[in-house]
Amino acid sequence: MTPTATVLLVFGRGVVAGDAGYRLSAGSAARAGAAIGYVRAHAAEFRRAAGARVVFTGGWPHGPAGAPGPPAGYREAELMLALARAAGIDGYARLHAETRSRTTLQNLAHTVQDGLLAGEVFTPARPLGLVSHPWHLPRIRFLAGKVLGLSGAALLDVPVAGPDPVPAGRERVARAASRVCYLGLRSPEALLRRERGLARSAQRVADLFGR
Repeated sequence: MTPTATVLLVFGRGVVAGDAGYRLSAGSAARAGAAIGYVRAHAAEFRRAAGARVVFTGGWPHGPAGAPGPPAGYREAELMLALARAAGIDGYARLHAETRSRTTLQNLAHTVQDGLLAGEVFTPARPLGLVSHPWHLPRIRFLAGKVLGLSGAALLDVPVAGPDPVPAGRERVARAASRVCYLGLRSPEALLRRERGLARSAQRVADLFGR
């Protein structure tokens, strides 16, 4: 029998800025919806669990580098949390928003640094639920192993149903790059430093070839 994850980490898929303000992308809304559906399907377990919580992650992942993000209340995680609250999910679990991150690694690292998983111990009998699209979950699992030290049955996939087209080759490259670039690193701080260094290097290359 598959155990229920009564702590969920929900990964965003983007915020769209338009004339009417900021809104979730279809992918982000689908991920929030998957978390809502999971909590409703396991309502009894969530009500019984001490410390049941849903952590929504994401700031403004698709915003231009250096550009200001959405105002408070309209960041990716906040918009997903608002959907969950409107659906009544705060009656089953505490809801939290991690709003600083722009990448999957930052989602995990900032969640730890902000203390949003403080006091939790995850095991195969009480796993941490990861909510995202199926193509994204293998990379999340790898990075969760780095940041959280969790693997295997201590992590429970909560996949989003429905299409979310991403070039398969691009995600394979992202997974392979993560394995090479973060080799030997374990702490959130070290991983974030490496990510910042890689981003600076990529920007220098882009600037060089853009001239």
